[in-house]
Amino acid sequence: MKIAIDAMGGDFAPLEIVKGVEIARDRYEDIEFLLFGTSEKVKPLVKDWTRIQLISTTEVIEMGDEPVKAMRKKKDSSMVRAANAVKSGEADALFSAGNTGALLSSAIFLVGRIKGVDRPALATALPSFDGQNDQFVFMDLGANAESKPAHLYQYGILGSFYASHVLGINNARVRLLNNGAEEDKGDEIHKVAHQLMKNSKSFNFIGNIEARELLEGTADVVVADGFSGNAALKATEGTALMMLKQIKHAILQTGLRGKMGGLLLKPAFKDIQRKLDYNEAGGAVILGVNAPVVKTHGSAKANAVANTMGQIKKMIEKNLIPDIQSYIVDHKDELQVAKNELQSQINE
Repeated sequence: MKIAIDAMGGDFAPLEIVKGVEIARDRYEDIEFLLFGTSEKVKPLVKDWTRIQLISTTEVIEMGDEPVKAMRKKKDSSMVRAANAVKSGEADALFSAGNTGALLSSAIFLVGRIKGVDRPALATALPSFDGQNDQFVFMDLGANAESKPAHLYQYGILGSFYASHVLGINNARVRLLNNGAEEDKGDEIHKVAHQLMKNSKSFNFIGNIEARELLEGTADVVVADGFSGNAALKATEGTALMMLKQIKHAILQTGLRGKMGGLLLKPAFKDIQRKLDYNEAGGAVILGVNAPVVKTHGSAKANAVANTMGQIKKMIEKNLIPDIQSYIVDHKDELQVAKNELQSQINE
């Protein structure tokens, strides 16, 4: 399998990207890496060219660039060239730590939407602390600021496929992020979406979920509109990291006995920190396009890059994208019925 790498995307590119690719190359013997980037910056960083190929580019999409405009104007950028390699079949998947909006645009307009998927969404795996599984799928994380009920319904399908193929969770429990557990909670979009999902035969919907429950392990897939999902993700990450910092500070302020107790608890804190660390989890996936497209954190270091390569490898090996494509085609009548029911409810 071949992965197209945007070597110039990210806060620490291209150094950490190249280091991560070399770690992954040594870890996974069946992956070839196509590095797209500025030759004079990337070439000196590669220590071993085994299964690594450099494709020289002349432009870079910066973090502050306007996404769609940058994708269209910077045709020789590392990101656009990598996306076109996937589009043409030269590579099987696309990776970047760069501009999220530009990567979304490249995924949708170059790699292309799966026929039948209205809006691709950004998904990630988050830790579950008290449930039967270690992780759950959370989407949409900001690909679409506004979503219609039909989009949320489709996210349930896409998220369930990711849960089964990549996380190994069969018959995933799907819940809808809302401001209350009752099915009549939320605005009209979420009320209609709840009814659509409640009657779905495409996935196992078990009701609404509030943001405070996200990490409790009561869902395997949590569906949200992009605005709410992004806000909830950042609030959850920020709160968790702040609590760990405050606990550490409190222990250090309690004198010798507190510090001795802290040493005994250190392995437990390390385990929690590992579960919350995005460097361990891999990247966020753009679900609903014709190939694996994965975006890791802009500040990701080599270890996160290498772990994301493993995530992409599993997506390819488990036929995630072909299976989604086949399902959408085989169930297009069922999906259309759901849309018709939705329209009837809106008209009423």
